[in-house]
Amino acid sequence: MFSGFNKTVIGGSHTDSGKICQDYSEYYVCENYSAAVVADGHGSRKHFRSDIGSQLAVKVTLSTLSEFLSDMDEFEKSFRDDPSRVIKKIQKHIISYWNKAIAGHFIGVPITDKEKEPFTDEQFRAIKHESMYGTTLIACVMCKNFSFGIQIGDGSLVTVNNYAVAQMPIADDESCPANLTASMCNTNAIDLFNHFYTFDELMAVFVSTDGLFTSFGSREDFQDYHTILVGLLDDRDAFMSAVSKNLVKRTNHGTRDDISLAGVYSQNLIAANQEAIMSQIELNRKMTEIRKAEHKAKIEKQKAKAAMMRNRSDSAPEPTQKYEMESI
Repeated sequence: MFSGFNKTVIGGSHTDSGKICQDYSEYYVCENYSAAVVADGHGSRKHFRSDIGSQLAVKVTLSTLSEFLSDMDEFEKSFRDDPSRVIKKIQKHIISYWNKAIAGHFIGVPITDKEKEPFTDEQFRAIKHESMYGTTLIACVMCKNFSFGIQIGDGSLVTVNNYAVAQMPIADDESCPANLTASMCNTNAIDLFNHFYTFDELMAVFVSTDGLFTSFGSREDFQDYHTILVGLLDDRDAFMSAVSKNLVKRTNHGTRDDISLAGVYSQNLIAANQEAIMSQIELNRKMTEIRKAEHKAKIEKQKAKAAMMRNRSDSAPEPTQKYEMESI
């Protein structure tokens, strides 16, 4: 039996400045599949409608998935034949529907004087209307016999298998130059998507915007967090309360950015694998302690080496002064 959840919290810096939340998230569950989607609107000046862009990205993604997965038998047959081709087709439809959606919003909701105010006339004319709505997008889908996910831009997708091991199957985005984020608003957006798929059974798949990942000290800690999440999913009410409090804490005392977290999971598999989940959480805890001890030892070694170099420098004899011969 599939289930899902989503939670978005406004960033601490946005609360302080009165800035609107630019993240958006939703999930959908039915008999044949479950899906979770998050999007993170860009924060720079020219993307001043990115909160709308992220919302529309999530909604068109869910509607596109519904369209493709309406006949599960036919979809699964095509998917098994060529998963990457099917996923590429889904991505193309999402981009097309998103562009139509933002074009409709742009026409239906005219640009206001307040939105134009930060720009000169020349600067404003140079902004493409797609850029005004720029956003990242991450989606995951869990079906009975397979799962897959898509991503454009930063953020994270995490799978948790039947041994309660959390992994990040989509590699870090290397499709854009440093300090630039792949976006739905890019003209070559279809080439900037990454994806994963598996025919292995999973307990859960999570998607989150980059505000969550950056609140952790390491990739390992971030992955371990998702195993802990799976361990809480047997009690949905308690889970949602704990997640809400944790995300608020993470943005207010860490990243200060908007955070969205959504996921889909198998209630039956989680109930049947509680022992494995608890064992993995304990193993992760022990590995964390080992990493901390190794890091502490490394720091102490570096300090000792630095102190030794200083002592050598302090005890070294003064160099003999050399004089150049005067020209004759």
